[in-house]
Amino acid sequence: MGLFDFFKKEKKEDDMESRGDLTLADMKKGDMVDYDMKNWEVKAYNCYDWGDGNLSYEWQLSSFDEVLYLELEDDDEAYWSLNRKIAFSRLGPKVRQHILETEDAPDEIVYEGTVYYLEETSGGYFMKSCQGEGAEVLTWDYEDDDGNAFLSIEQWGEREFEASVGFPVQEYQFDNILPRN
Repeated sequence: MGLFDFFKKEKKEDDMESRGDLTLADMKKGDMVDYDMKNWEVKAYNCYDWGDGNLSYEWQLSSFDEVLYLELEDDDEAYWSLNRKIAFSRLGPKVRQHILETEDAPDEIVYEGTVYYLEETSGGYFMKSCQGEGAEVLTWDYEDDDGNAFLSIEQWGEREFEASVGFPVQEYQFDNILPRN
């Protein structure tokens, strides 16, 4: 090992040490975290800009057989949710038809026996890796009666839709956050 190799090695160790005591909000692409007795890798870190400095953050977490999206909204306090994408068609053809005809989503949606009620409609920009100008997105966020289950619809462009379902989580449910090598 030459003199310069020693300094390169030291710098890499210092970078890892400076990311010690990581929290969920500190996670970056390539980091690892444990949740629900599984180890998850952060595959992507993205942001949504809702205007007026209102941002939300999204981490794509991947385990060997599953992909989840951890989201953080900071509205006077940190609010975490965990979501998984579902096929938009599973919401039924009436949802798509309603949006295309009225340019708005229905006030309630029934999915897998749960009734979800429209809570919020937002327009903003999605920024991959939290960089750049972002792509325009419209969202409709729904909750069940208890606020323990969520359903979200995103519209990208004129006719492209995505849907997800999720639930609230707490930061303490995640542990062993490890920085990428």
